[in-house]
Amino acid sequence: MTSMTEWKVPTAFQPRPEDYRFDLDRALMSVVGLHSIIPSDAFSAETLGTERAGNGVLIDDGLLLTIGYLITEAEAVWLHLGDGRVVEGHALGFDFESGFGLVQALGRPGIEPLPIGSSAATRVGDKVVVGGAGGRTRSVASQIVAKQEFAGYWEYLLDEAVFTYPSHPNWGGCGLISDSGELIGIGSLQLERERSGREEKVNMIVPIDLLGPVIGDLRKFGRVNKPARPWLGMYTTEIDNRVVVVGIASKGPAARAELKTGDVILAVGGDKITSQTGFYRKLWSLGSAGVDVPLTVYHEGVTFDVTLTSIDRMKLLKAPRLH
Repeated sequence: MTSMTEWKVPTAFQPRPEDYRFDLDRALMSVVGLHSIIPSDAFSAETLGTERAGNGVLIDDGLLLTIGYLITEAEAVWLHLGDGRVVEGHALGFDFESGFGLVQALGRPGIEPLPIGSSAATRVGDKVVVGGAGGRTRSVASQIVAKQEFAGYWEYLLDEAVFTYPSHPNWGGCGLISDSGELIGIGSLQLERERSGREEKVNMIVPIDLLGPVIGDLRKFGRVNKPARPWLGMYTTEIDNRVVVVGIASKGPAARAELKTGDVILAVGGDKITSQTGFYRKLWSLGSAGVDVPLTVYHEGVTFDVTLTSIDRMKLLKAPRLH
């Protein structure tokens, strides 16, 4: 078994117990290391790799919340506890819309769950802890610096993500802990922003309020029990009010339609597209997975119309191995 990498957050950025109104060390015990193994022929292996490591947060008896990309198609999951024990886990469920993933510990972790708070109740400027596995030396004393819309290149959109600074260097699945010791989000990405003429790294956090509506389905079915959003299998970015294709997922509708990197999406269903968020919202408004999606595309001086038959991306994924 691969051991979790030894590293520490610089002392100046570590949280200090005296700065918080809760038992910091006890709260951080709820954050564990997570290590997953994915089959080499898995759909997500080409983009996310076959071995993934990050964090998870115990939220109920044996139930851990993490970021879904760490456990997508996992055939084995291992949980590294603060006292050195390693417990096997099972990838229980994954929600594409929020990005959350659930893991069921197959042994007794013997630690207290972290209580769940409200991300809506937080404000820009709030003092928070971005908790990583390993306690204070693996955690960051941080601050909420923004709450705003976030669009990801992989057909992903949050109406209001939480952004924190300073950033955690091992952000995947970290627990965002409020100043009252409650879990208010799960770490997803590290991004750069420009501030006062210099680049600084921030963490993008998925807000915890997105968990309540889906956790029952994730525990019972492994996914949200409603029709899936249409998925096209294209990676895009927004450049000068244009949505540009920067990658194509193999086996997806965009690949079958022979769309190419560099293509520009001009319209969906005849409606002009000028932003990534506008593109996603128009795409998802057409119906559920399987709906035909008419696109107007610009490619190397030529504008053409093409209709893609969307799919449910979950159908491309391997089911987690049952124990």
